[in-house]
Order: sequence, then C-alpha cells, then structure tokens
Amino acid sequence: MAIQSLDLTLQEFGPPVYVYHEIVHNQYVVNEFKDKGAVFVDQVSEIPDGSTLLFSAHGVSPEIRKAAQEKNLHAFDATCPLVTKVHLEAIKYAKEGYTILLIGHEGHDEVIGTMGEAPEAIILIEDEEAVRRLEIGPDTKLAYLTQTTLSVDDANQIISKLREKFPHIQSPPKDDICYATQNRQEAVKKLSEDVDAVIILGSQNSSNSQRLRELGAEDGTPAYLVDGPEDLDAKAFTADQTVLISAGASAPESVVQATIRWLESNFEGIVEEQSVREESVRFPLPKPLRSIQREL
Repeated sequence: MAIQSLDLTLQEFGPPVYVYHEIVHNQYVVNEFKDKGAVFVDQVSEIPDGSTLLFSAHGVSPEIRKAAQEKNLHAFDATCPLVTKVHLEAIKYAKEGYTILLIGHEGHDEVIGTMGEAPEAIILIEDEEAVRRLEIGPDTKLAYLTQTTLSVDDANQIISKLREKFPHIQSPPKDDICYATQNRQEAVKKLSEDVDAVIILGSQNSSNSQRLRELGAEDGTPAYLVDGPEDLDAKAFTADQTVLISAGASAPESVVQATIRWLESNFEGIVEEQSVREESVRFPLPKPLRSIQREL
C-alpha cells in the first residue's frame, strides 16, 4: 500500500515528492523511487514550503504532522494500518492513565513514531534485562505494546517476563506483531530445519528481515541477509545443497525471482515452492489517493 501510494503521488503531482524517512526499509525499493524523483528526508525542515510529502509505512509522531502543517506541505499518509493500530492503542492507554511498556528497538522509525504519541507515558523495553531493571510501584496501571516487526519468539519471552513481574499488566485485544512478519517467521522456522543454507532477501536496516535471518541461523545453518543476488558469493554454495529462500515483508517479488534465477543459472537449481500460510489481507490506499487511482 505504501509503495503504491508513493507511485500514485509521483504520477499525479510529479517529482519531487518528499518522503519522511524511507518509504519501506528496502534498498531496491528506495533506489527505484529515487530514480523516479522521490526525495527521502529525515527532517521536515529539509522540505521546501508547500511541497508534496508522503509519510512512510512506519508512521510518524504528532510532532512531525504539526511540523508538516506549519510548512503548508501537501501531505499524504501511507502509514501501515497495523502501525496505526499501535498508535491508537498508545493514545487510548495514555488517556486512561496507564504507563505503557513498548517492546521494540531503540531508534527504529516505528518506535520513534509510537513513542511520540504519548512520550510522557511510554517506557521502551528492548530486552529481558530491561524488564529486570524496571522499578514500578504496585499501584501503577501498566500496559504493554509491541513494535509490529519484532521476532515473535523474542517478544513472547519479554512479555512472559513482564507478566511474571507485573501480573496485573494489560495488553491489547489482538497481537501487535504484523501478520506478514509472523507468517514469514513461521515459514522460515519450519522450513529451515531441512535445508543446508538460508537466503533472506531484505535490507540490513529491515527489522523483520534481520529476524528472519536470525531464525534461519538458529541451528547453525549458514543464513544470509542480502538485498539481491549480486550480494551472494557463489563459492558459499554447492550444487548438491538444498537452499531456502524467503524475504522480508517489503522485499519486491522481482528480487526474489532474480535470486531464484541466479541459483538456477549457477547451480542448475530445481525450484520447489512451499507455503505455510496463505495471505489475503489487502490495505486500502489513503483516502485522498483513492480518487487519483480511479482517474488513472
């Protein structure tokens, strides 16, 4: 949805279209959009007044939205609905007087945006050690939320420690971790048991891609996280190996297919597709872009 939003915005308004942070954490996607005229920025102050702006899939804080309004920017919001869900949960819990423990990675775009919704009420929890160090009064109302792209296993371990230490802690009605992230983790965990090597297509700054590589390597299996086949070393593989290929949630299908062709070309590989979960979820475009899509 975020990628389609940026494509439509460029078609309708022409370059430059400014994007607050990377549209998704994938270098292939980012570089393709740079070639089309997208300009990725880390500060709203870098954008000329009155320009067209797109908020990335990872979401932004109210402070960033306000800064965009003050510069009279024509802003479109491509935040993933699953991230928006976490933002709304943070707002709800903060209004009800809860201290919110946000499980996530410091500095990640999504975490920065979520914490910006209620900075005075949120404490970031990165690992079990952070849980151990927490000192919170017994009468404090507590709730936890999670970054959407975490390792399910890692998040559950931290949640278990939180529940053990704070039995009264509240949680959202549904898990926050993205269904696409969970599905890929489940597939890699299951299928990597019977392979000699794992290739994950995704960028180094993609949290969900990093988790997939870690899962693939859990039993000592060589596991590689690469942007594309050009980052692979043919000497690392042999023709008699079984190789698992999977991809981060924002990796283009074209890169997956290019990697398959690379293995076929170099090792006469035979492809067998396996599916653990079928995905049928589709997110609508931001309302202002739906009419543009119909016109095009």
